[in-house]
Amino acid sequence: MAKRDYYEVLGVKRSAAPDEIRSAYRKLARKYHPDANKAPGAAAKFNEATEAYDVLSDAEKRKAYDRYGHAGPGAGFGPGHPGAGAGRGQPGAGFDFSEFFGGGGRGGGTGFAGMSLDDILQALGGGRRGRRREQRAPQRGGDSETHLTLDFLQAIAGTSTRIRISRQAPDGSEQQETIEVKIPPGVKDGSKIRVRGKGALGEGSPGDLYIIVDIRPHAYFRREGNDIYVSVPISITEAALGAKVDVPTLDGTSTVTVPPGTSGGRKLRLRGKGVRRGQADAGDLYVVIQIVPPPSLGEREKQLLTQLHGLIEFDPRANCPWR
Repeated sequence: MAKRDYYEVLGVKRSAAPDEIRSAYRKLARKYHPDANKAPGAAAKFNEATEAYDVLSDAEKRKAYDRYGHAGPGAGFGPGHPGAGAGRGQPGAGFDFSEFFGGGGRGGGTGFAGMSLDDILQALGGGRRGRRREQRAPQRGGDSETHLTLDFLQAIAGTSTRIRISRQAPDGSEQQETIEVKIPPGVKDGSKIRVRGKGALGEGSPGDLYIIVDIRPHAYFRREGNDIYVSVPISITEAALGAKVDVPTLDGTSTVTVPPGTSGGRKLRLRGKGVRRGQADAGDLYVVIQIVPPPSLGEREKQLLTQLHGLIEFDPRANCPWR
């Protein structure tokens, strides 16, 4: 019986890449190898696939096969030789081309015909059986999370604190541990701080711990990015005449100058008085002016304000768009 085309045996195109040829043979080996298939004819199909792979997996043998087919390199013999002039795909008289290709014997080839299925799959670099024999690497422990609540000023300045954590072991048990954590200056609400090696325990290295920072609101400071805002009330006369007012900052009390004619909502900036996250990276502090009238007036005060109102020719609504 004439041999089938090797590409047909493996079920690949003639232009197939080496990886495609290897993959096709791996599938056929798993299907027909005597270790996996005892059905009649399975061994013959395995041997046929192995012979095809022996040739097509070798660059020189494949080149010769693509040129001469099963007939052998007839052009390589002298005139009158029985194999001379044999065409591609036609058997040459008295010449067995498998001797040229080797077939796993002395002439070369992979030699898979005498190997177990496990060894074949391992040599081919994969497969269910091959992976089963690989030693599994120790598994790293998983990462874990915990929450830490800080006061507003602790988050601004940075701090060190001790927290108690629970670490899960590979057997499902939990281990309690107290660790010291350094909080960097300027940490924001919702930030995550990574502590290496303090997550769940594993067969290999432990995982990491991520601390999620929750920051309590401050009584009068408000943060936006690296800037700090504080609302400061002033009187009507301070707004009109100007004044020097003591205001709170992150570093203590500072005195700011309120210019005459300051309106409510105006922001007075104190440069570099905000959040410091580095020597060259500091926010600003904004004093937000609130004009607060007196809650009540005596008769004398009412008279004076009425007189003042008559003397000042100023209409605060003069430039309103509805006028």
